[in-house]
Amino acid sequence: MFTGLVEEIGKISKITKGSNSYQFGIQTKKVLNDLKLGDSVATNGACLTVVEISNTSFTVDIMAETVKRTNFSQMRIGDKVNLERAMRLSDRLGGHLVSGHIDGIGKISHIQKEDIAHIINIEAPNEVLSQMLNKGSIAIDGVSLTIINVSDKDFQVSIIPHTAHETTLLIKKAGDFVNLETDLIGKYVLNFLRTDKNKNVTQAKASKVSMDFLAENGFI
Repeated sequence: MFTGLVEEIGKISKITKGSNSYQFGIQTKKVLNDLKLGDSVATNGACLTVVEISNTSFTVDIMAETVKRTNFSQMRIGDKVNLERAMRLSDRLGGHLVSGHIDGIGKISHIQKEDIAHIINIEAPNEVLSQMLNKGSIAIDGVSLTIINVSDKDFQVSIIPHTAHETTLLIKKAGDFVNLETDLIGKYVLNFLRTDKNKNVTQAKASKVSMDFLAENGFI
């Protein structure tokens, strides 16, 4: 599990392509501290396993399923990526719970400066947008952010100067693609409330849990 608070920006130093997979070498400094083989590192939001470590970089394998769900097939040597090591149970949870399992790819459609912040519009697939709500959480390339508006075709987030400095988000431009992971708890609630087509009853009715019940008890 991760928090969506990026620890460091790394740089892709090596790309080895298989038939349907990739292996990335990632140059970094801070993340190498106490890093071990088999550890998980969120790389642009995707949970990847460390398979090699050197004094200046680490290597991860990217399987075919991950390639399909992320923007990794578009990455090139020299590209920068957001990095976060797996959280410790004793850490403060400053962002939100991030699993590192990407739900889909979004496309930046517009970036606009607003006072000290930048507003980013991101187009996303319907199945990903349906899991969002205003003031909810979203991980974009592994960065924990709050959704300020969501429509049937896109959503908006606001980037403060600190986030701009510590992540790759404002290195990107309109037309670039980003990895998206919606809120983990929200996905469980949504799935719990969906109609079970194999039983002629909704899970919400069977369990006496509704959106009104969740709102009244402070869950949403």
